[in-house]
Formats: sequence, C-alpha cells, structure tokens
Amino acid sequence: MTHPVDTIPSKGQLIAGGVQHVAAMYAGVVAPPLIIGAAVGLSPGELSLLISASLFTAGLATLLQTLGLWRFGARLPLVNGVTFATVAPVLAIVKQHGGENALGVVYGATLIGGAVMVLAAPFFSRLTRFFPPLVTGTVITLIGVSLLPVAVRWIANQQDAASPSGLLLAGVTLLAVLAFTRFLPGFFSRIALLLGLVVGTLLAWPLGEVNTATLREAPAFGIASPFHFGVPAFDIAAVVSMAIVMIVIMVESTADMLALGEIVDRPSTPRTIADGLRADGFATAVSTIFGGFAATAFAQNVGLVALTRMYSRYVVAAGGVVLVLLGVFPIAGGIVALVPQPVLGGAGLVLFGSVAVSGIRTLSKASFDRPAHIAVVAAALGIGLIPIAAPGFYEHFPSAVRTVLDSGISAGCVAAVLLNLVFGERTREPALDRSL
Repeated sequence: MTHPVDTIPSKGQLIAGGVQHVAAMYAGVVAPPLIIGAAVGLSPGELSLLISASLFTAGLATLLQTLGLWRFGARLPLVNGVTFATVAPVLAIVKQHGGENALGVVYGATLIGGAVMVLAAPFFSRLTRFFPPLVTGTVITLIGVSLLPVAVRWIANQQDAASPSGLLLAGVTLLAVLAFTRFLPGFFSRIALLLGLVVGTLLAWPLGEVNTATLREAPAFGIASPFHFGVPAFDIAAVVSMAIVMIVIMVESTADMLALGEIVDRPSTPRTIADGLRADGFATAVSTIFGGFAATAFAQNVGLVALTRMYSRYVVAAGGVVLVLLGVFPIAGGIVALVPQPVLGGAGLVLFGSVAVSGIRTLSKASFDRPAHIAVVAAALGIGLIPIAAPGFYEHFPSAVRTVLDSGISAGCVAAVLLNLVFGERTREPALDRSL
C-alpha cells in the first residue's frame, strides 16, 4: 500500500490544505524581511519586493523539500521559509556595513553559508545516532513549547497586554478550531484551522480589526529581478557569523525532520536528513539570486500536520505553489495578510500545542525506569526555556555563543544530546552509510 506521505489527494483537498499551510506560516515568513528591510531603510515599494522575494523563494524551497530532486529534498510534508535565526547576524552586518550596500554582503555570506550546508549535510546527518526517543521527544516538546509565546504575542497584537477585542477574536477562533475538529466530518475536520481563521477574520471585520491597507496598496504583479538588492559581496567576518547560523539551522531542521518522521510514521533516517539539509542549503544559496534569505523548516507547519493528520507531502507542495504565486502576485499576499494577528494567535495555541503533544507521545517510547532519564529531560527542557523566559539572559555572552543559546530549540537540543551522552540512553553507532 502507498504510504500516506506519498498519496495524492483530490484537487480540492490539495488546494484547501495548501492554503491552510500558507495561512499558518505567512506571518513567520514575512516578518524577517520586514525587520531587515526596515533596518536597511528600504522604501515601501522596495520593501514590498523584498517580502515578495521571501515568499517566492520559500515556495521554491518547499517544492524542492517535498517533491525532491535527485538527492535534494526530504520528501516529507515539510514547509520551508525564511528563518528568524538569521535576523540578528544580518542586522549586525547591516549595522557594520551600513545602508543598502550591506545587503550585498548579507547575500554573499548567505550564499557561502548555503554551499557549506550542502557539503556538510551527509556528515551532520550521521549525528542522528545521538537522537534516541529520550532526546527527540524532549526536542519536539521544546519546539512546541517555545512556539507558544509566539501565539500569545499574536493574541496581544505584539503589545504588552491583550485588548478585549483581541481576546474575543482569539477565543472565538480557538473555539471554532476545536469545534470544527470535533464535529465536522472527514476532510472538513482536517481543514479546521483554515475554517477557524475564516470565522475569526469575519468576526474581526465589523470590529474594525481587519487592516485592508496592505490589500489596497499591493501591486497586482511584481517580483524582484535577479540581484535586484545587490550582487553578493564577501566579507570574512560576515561569512563566519553566517556559518555559525547555518549550524543552528541544521540543528533545528534536523529536529523538525525527526519530529515530522514520528508524526507521519515514517522515521527520518540519516539519508532523509542528509537530503533535507541539502535542500535547505541549496535553497538558501539560490535565494540570494532573487533577494531571499536563509531557508529552514517551519515548526508551526509540523504542528499543523500533527493536528490535521493530512500527511501527504503533495498537500504541502500545493502550499509551495501558493507561496510562489504570492511572491509573483503581491495582491494575493494582501488577501492572506487580512487575517488579524489575534485570530492567528487563537489558532496558534492549538497549532503549536500539537507539536508539544507529539513530543510527549515520543517521550512515551523512552524508558523512565532510571531517575537519570527524568533528570535529563527536565534539565534539557529547563535550559531550552531560558531564552523564552528571559530573552536577555545571555546578553553578556560572546555573539557567536549567543547565536546558539538565544534559540531555545538549539540550546535545548544541544543540552539534550550532551546530557543524554553522559547520563541517559546508550545508542549503538550504526555502520557508515556510503549512500549519504
């Protein structure tokens, strides 16, 4: 029988499922270019092109990751997009080199970083022997828990406190997603998140919470020409800082692929991870041509796969096509951007929580007969939650160290692996796979 990952649903399910994936990750993929573009001082028109470029390259990366080409692509329902991990080093490069010319240095460092990731993929993938259920369950749980504050900030609309209207929209959306998941039959329960976003947005409209300015101002068609924002330039310090970020990206992507493999019941092998990391690296390098940034797996979409049980990689590939269209037709992206952040936050509570539940389910496969195993999980979770509970905790550490520690997922993953090596489960090193 064909594995659910490889099944091709009907056209209606492909379209609805693809749009649902884009709706879940849209805010995450446009936020980094918004921050970077503002730091560089781009005009509104140029900023729109930068966002379109990020959407376009995210679509290409998602298609490569899901459909695969030779040894590039994990062939899992994995959504790729611009990672937040690059924002801090990119802003540092912009500050050092100043103005729009800094983007050329950013793209030069990103190009080299992507190439390094492609070359390092087969070696990095062999580290999966250090990821028994005790580690993978901890990391997957941490991915979900670390994403929950994002949903909370969405509900508060990036403010210190949520408004009554924001709480109302988030609450109605949350209840709608839960009700649709519970009571709607078959396919409709699997697009409960998309239906919940529609309900929340329709409620927000008469309350004046829907901003239509983006839709009114967005051009019907537009995409940046190759190297529109600058020809790649190479600076040693910038390349080194970006190479460190690529290590963080590989750790997070590996964790996401391991999580997704558990969810869809197709465990990610070292070969799967090597192919997935190659796709990340290649997409990252190619993105510099069109004005995009480093690509990585989106953990929120891993949660969506767990929530909807739509395991087909072709559904996510349809989402990749939607992302490409959003990049080419900015007015379409304006339609997606109509969804208010409190509505996204209400849905995000279930979405991100589903990732944590998947991690708990993976942890159930580990043995907790030894108290040391409990201590390993507890310590790794605690270390991973430090940058979430106190974002400035590592402020006085060297920037290279902060690049890893400021990501709760990366810090928790490294802690889980190291603690498990000393106190936890022992794993047998597999025979060297020459096919990697």
